[in-house]
Amino acid sequence: MRFTLPSRTSHRRTIRLAGVLLAGGLALAACSGGDDQPASSSSVPADATFNAADVTFAQDMVPHHEQAVEMAELVPDRSTDPRVIDLAQRIEAAQGPEIDMLNGWLQDWGASSDDEDGGHSGMDHSGMDHGGMMSEEDMSALEGASGIDFDRMWLQMMLEHHTGAVGMAQTEITDGEDADAVAMAQDIRDSQSAEITEMEQLLQDLSTQ
Repeated sequence: MRFTLPSRTSHRRTIRLAGVLLAGGLALAACSGGDDQPASSSSVPADATFNAADVTFAQDMVPHHEQAVEMAELVPDRSTDPRVIDLAQRIEAAQGPEIDMLNGWLQDWGASSDDEDGGHSGMDHSGMDHGGMMSEEDMSALEGASGIDFDRMWLQMMLEHHTGAVGMAQTEITDGEDADAVAMAQDIRDSQSAEITEMEQLLQDLSTQ
């Protein structure tokens, strides 16, 4: 599922920050030129924008990714299937850094990471959908399984989890405004769709054992 978004995103954010600083300097220069020279209303670059969909995407995806990482961490002690172990390692390696990026964006946007205060500007997230999240009972059952029974249960749960993430990502692609968040959503959609196909094949293989 994995992509090289951190370096790309870091580059984009460096460019955006430079643009903001440059625009701010121009605005100050305009103000110092005389009282009859108001600062330009276009001093903030157009690409330095985000909307409620971006905040919702980040706030929803953080706990979603955290649970995926938690599920992946269960694999080494419970599975002996190298294919399942490899998939879990890839999921953990990719989604850990994404969690850090999502939290960084929320901080930049002035929004909480857990949505306790409604997020940026008091936005209402009562309709949030953490698609495919496992319940506490699901996680307890998974923790208690081992061997091929664990593999089947884990694959079924992660498949459902990924399906939810793809839906969340598609919503961000359609409704989001922040270029970096939309780019991450596209990567999540593409990579996790491929992993869904991989897990479906693994489940089919395990059904004959």
